[in-house]
Amino acid sequence: MNTPPSHPLPRVLTVAGSDSGGGAGIQADLKTMLALGTHGMSVIAAVTAQNSLGVQGYWELPVEAVRAQYRSVVDDIGVHAVKTGMLASAELVETVAGLLAETPAPVVVDPVGVSKHGDSLLAAEAVESVRTKLLPVATVVTPNLDETAQLTGVQVEGEGDMREAAAAVLAHGPRWALIKGGHLPGEAVDLLTDGTEEHWLRAPRHDNRHTHGTGCTLASALASHLAMGMSVPDATRAAKEYTTGAIAAGFPLGSGLGPVDHGWRLR
Repeated sequence: MNTPPSHPLPRVLTVAGSDSGGGAGIQADLKTMLALGTHGMSVIAAVTAQNSLGVQGYWELPVEAVRAQYRSVVDDIGVHAVKTGMLASAELVETVAGLLAETPAPVVVDPVGVSKHGDSLLAAEAVESVRTKLLPVATVVTPNLDETAQLTGVQVEGEGDMREAAAAVLAHGPRWALIKGGHLPGEAVDLLTDGTEEHWLRAPRHDNRHTHGTGCTLASALASHLAMGMSVPDATRAAKEYTTGAIAAGFPLGSGLGPVDHGWRLR
């Protein structure tokens, strides 16, 4: 019989949407947390009908249900880090931001606006709530280039624009911004900065179209490493390394875009 650990596993909470296809969202978050040796917990904010071809529809949960899930977990079990993903509406964004402000744990905000297939996952009127309510409570915010443009209006055409984009994101109040340059040609380069120090993170680009869930996976890996007590720069490097391996091992599923492989280190 295995002896239980002498101390609890680091506990990480994801507040996000459910992906019925299992490649992104809550499902990707929990797989990532398990793969990295933490105990994952969830608050489901929305339910999607989603597969390898796209998002066929989504339904927000009532604010009361989201608040009850959050309080149930945090008040009894406790958390070492929280990650947010798809929050869908301004009301949900503002509710979750208020809950996070009362929680003494690092917060990773993945400002999900559009799915990998180009489907909108955030109501247009909710973008301002993300800027003014959610970003100020974030330890790290992890926008890709489309999300950066949605939040700030800054269009990143090359590495030279990433500093301006990061400054525009930081102006909304997060402690750190991780601008993900995966949509640029060449190496997969990201910029992590708090406005004072800069960390440029580079990885080879893998020729693999099956990359569904990349953003969720990176943010969850970052939250998992923060829950272990790592600094933001060290946690981000470790998260990028894990996500790069997951992208390299991404596999076909259905007839569209397959997911990254969250269990690649276990194969």
